[in-house]
Amino acid sequence: MAASQAPAAATPETRHGRRIFLIWIVLALIADLLIWFLWYPHLPPGVMSSSAKHQQFDIAVLALTAAPVMLFVWTYFGYALVTWRHREGDDDDGPPIFGHTGIQAAWIAGTAVIVLAAFVFGTVELIAPAGAGAGEGPNPVWKPSGDNLLQVQVIGQQWQFTFRYPQFGGMETTQLVLPQGRAVEFHVTSLDVIHSFWAYQLGVKADANPGVDNVAYTTPEHTGGFTVRCNELCGLWHGAMFDYGTVVSPAAFQVWATASEVRLASVTRILPPYALTYDPTVIPQLGQDLVKVAGITGSPGYYYNPGDPVQP
Repeated sequence: MAASQAPAAATPETRHGRRIFLIWIVLALIADLLIWFLWYPHLPPGVMSSSAKHQQFDIAVLALTAAPVMLFVWTYFGYALVTWRHREGDDDDGPPIFGHTGIQAAWIAGTAVIVLAAFVFGTVELIAPAGAGAGEGPNPVWKPSGDNLLQVQVIGQQWQFTFRYPQFGGMETTQLVLPQGRAVEFHVTSLDVIHSFWAYQLGVKADANPGVDNVAYTTPEHTGGFTVRCNELCGLWHGAMFDYGTVVSPAAFQVWATASEVRLASVTRILPPYALTYDPTVIPQLGQDLVKVAGITGSPGYYYNPGDPVQP
């Protein structure tokens, strides 16, 4: 009976490959655990709204995917520096390198899977939260389910955002107050130049273009304050065009909205009727009254804040 053959010894390339793989897999596992359990809960923009929560999750998933790739490059680079570095007295050329069918096939298959998975993941994440918190134009592709949407019109103007609530008499105010747990439909437009409405902690960002209704959705899930900024260079006082909004309980919102509707009734009567966009030529006639009655400043009515210089 013929004696059994001993297994072939591993080649130097195989040994190096195993070492690199083992080092990489340990580092990648540690990095992904740190990202998921320590970094993920603190990633911006937070979890104040549905859109913010999805954005935070998306960033975490991309970080989990990118970390092993980055660590593989670093691991290979570090291993090569230590193992194959030039040594004193060694002036020989390195061995010739030929193609490796298995590595090439694995590289093509792996990168294809990553790209296709990212495509599917990104598409699902756009549909699930009814968009990414960005403006979808006047005809949104994805909308939240249900018919109990709160409509809030965001009007950009130099250098102030004002907000109209068509379900409360069409009142316009400089206060952005939203109810917890209710889907919000933002209609973003401008009276003068291009602005960008950015409610940071809500994960909402939509351009405000003159004559355009730009729709964005979100559902506030936690009470508290959030920052509102203009994120498009819009003139001299662009840097000062920021404010704060508030998410309150449904009951507190109802009290605020009802009281504000009554308080601003005299102003609402002289406003243009609620529309998705406005003709800015009618605004100058309203400027002085709005400043006196409502304290609304800014816009192409040129009723700027008294502390701001008027542009020529």
